[in-house]
Amino acid sequence: MLAGQITKPCRIELIDIAESTLPEEPGQILFQPELACLCGSDLPYFDGQLSQEPHQIGHSLHEMIGSVIDTSGNRFRPGDRVLAVPVNQVGFFERFVVSELRAIPLDPRPDEEHALLAQPLGTVLYALRKLPSFIDQTVAVVGQGPIGQMFCAVLKNLGARQIIAIDRLESRLAMSPRMGATATICNADQDPVAAVADLTDGQMADVVVEAVGHENQQLNLCIQLAKQAAHVLSFGVPPETVDALRWNALFRKNITVHTSVDPDFSRDFPLAMRWIAEERIDLRPLLTHRFDVQEIQTAYETFHERREGALKVLVDFPSRGA
Repeated sequence: MLAGQITKPCRIELIDIAESTLPEEPGQILFQPELACLCGSDLPYFDGQLSQEPHQIGHSLHEMIGSVIDTSGNRFRPGDRVLAVPVNQVGFFERFVVSELRAIPLDPRPDEEHALLAQPLGTVLYALRKLPSFIDQTVAVVGQGPIGQMFCAVLKNLGARQIIAIDRLESRLAMSPRMGATATICNADQDPVAAVADLTDGQMADVVVEAVGHENQQLNLCIQLAKQAAHVLSFGVPPETVDALRWNALFRKNITVHTSVDPDFSRDFPLAMRWIAEERIDLRPLLTHRFDVQEIQTAYETFHERREGALKVLVDFPSRGA
């Protein structure tokens, strides 16, 4: 069966491996992906930031929907349509085994492309429910990739007074107002600290979301944007170590730092699916590109290089047309 493997930095190839089979262990499903979506957390594997050559077979895909082929559990039946999340992002297979506890039913109401976004949306909802109420709060979101855009959309739903979107790319900031941002700042040619001070009459932000991650550490900027006793949410997947962090500045401001990983499959992803199905939120503008799995190298390059304003890049598996 088909699988993916990163063979060197910025090179992913399709290979043929033995068919996956369902183990005797109870509570497992044999899952067949039909539609997947690239995520920013896949990129450190692709571009060599996480150095390992060749990478483990199956790196790196984890946002996906498809069908249950077989099961040793009792939550699903063969033929059920589900959203499933593989462990450690090792999901680039034509079929693979995963715990039934790492899958949720696919709601039939929205378009499947939109329903797929319940996976990244679930991670955003999980992160934001760690913080106090957002009603009447000023929030700065650093990074306007797909996740930063989702933060803007959810914050609009949660009643934030100001949602200030910050990014170095004007092409990404052009989408931000559509997703809920009340103001945008391009920190390629503007001083974001001065701009946020101007927008808030010098008060700065009640909450700052770091949605950049590995490639460009922005925690020091988040500390500067935060007011006294503010909250900083570190969402972007960090490198192993963060150099030259202005910890004393964070300490002097009495800032509370929140991190976020491993959402709850019983609450966060089902809630995200419900928001999408009930049209409480519309994330479809983020779906910018689509490729067949045979074009996976182009799909990754498009996403990595942000070609043509790429945000969410979909990948169709062979079973999609079956």
